[in-house]
Amino acid sequence: MLQTQTPAHFAGRESSTQTDATEQASLARMLAPSGERLPNAELDPWVAELDAAAIGALYQDMAIIRRLDAEGTALQRQGQIALWPPLLGQEAAQIGSARALRSDDFVFSSYREMGVVWARGVRPSQLNRVWRGVTASGWDPYEAHMAPLQVIIGAQTLHATGYALGIQNDGADAAAVAYFGDGATSQGDVNEAMVFAASFQTPVVFFCQNNHWAISEPVGLQANRPIADRAPGFGIPSMRVDGNDVLAVLAATRIALDRARTGGGPSFIEAVTYRMGPHTTADDPRKYRDPAELELWAGRDPLARVEAFLRNQGAFTAQFEQQVAEATDAAAAEVRAETIAIPDPDPMELFDHVYAEPHTGLARERSDYLRYLSQFEDPAAPGQPQQAGQTGGAR
Repeated sequence: MLQTQTPAHFAGRESSTQTDATEQASLARMLAPSGERLPNAELDPWVAELDAAAIGALYQDMAIIRRLDAEGTALQRQGQIALWPPLLGQEAAQIGSARALRSDDFVFSSYREMGVVWARGVRPSQLNRVWRGVTASGWDPYEAHMAPLQVIIGAQTLHATGYALGIQNDGADAAAVAYFGDGATSQGDVNEAMVFAASFQTPVVFFCQNNHWAISEPVGLQANRPIADRAPGFGIPSMRVDGNDVLAVLAATRIALDRARTGGGPSFIEAVTYRMGPHTTADDPRKYRDPAELELWAGRDPLARVEAFLRNQGAFTAQFEQQVAEATDAAAAEVRAETIAIPDPDPMELFDHVYAEPHTGLARERSDYLRYLSQFEDPAAPGQPQQAGQTGGAR
């Protein structure tokens, strides 16, 4: 069980300026980058039921979201969506944690958790409705038990803590999970959320994906110690886990969820991983990142290590490989077709559902916006908004 002080993997004591080798040695791990299965007395019982088929299913999940991630970047480059935050390299952290959840647990995530969205049963094209800019949320949060993606850094941790307090007051045994990155831990919201969670012992899991970069700032700039060290200061037990090891992430999340369900209060997991791509499609990491660092982490690829493990078990067969290839192709084709088919909303829908009752200020803004849009009508077709690429009209 999680404790506030243990000599093993919880609440690490090494400086964040430690060497890469020292950091890697400090992480809870079950699969080596080579695919070798490593014994771990603390984590093994939590994934004991997983056979080769179950691990293969985790692999397929990771392969699908890697393909969908690539498709998201392509759709953005082709102008079909406005922005895309890649998750390449973080597949194990997202799938391992999300597959530990029950359907009644509630997720509060940042903007990069497309893998969690997938695991919660949301169609990827529903997510792309948000990135296409046609809606504020592409799915019903109460059906998926997942809140809309949060772009304001760290704000979702407060939402998760509040929801967890509600779970506690209802006497239920579900849990709330807040996903955020290493950069978010410098935000006041995250620290305030941990104060409340510890004070009221709410059933919430704080899941930090430390991908080493907060846009262009390295994690060592904001954290002089491992991020997991912060939580025990609030009275919250923490664990540092290899975020590229899907089994270790799954086991760690199950431990934290069990603690939440049984009245043990909040937990903090730092999944140490790496963002292989840009922060978003508006970013160019070549300007601030050493290519050698990228090469180092490429050797720790989360999919490659599971593939190596399955091959050692004789489970990565040609038939399985074909099955995964067909599943990824189908998912990519589906999200592309559905995203391109998303219709643009009527511009005036922007004012719907802002207030429950009519509001004079909103009515004035609506009138002003309608007058603004009228400037862009095609003189050849009065009353019709001008289409992209047409000439004429005001600029």
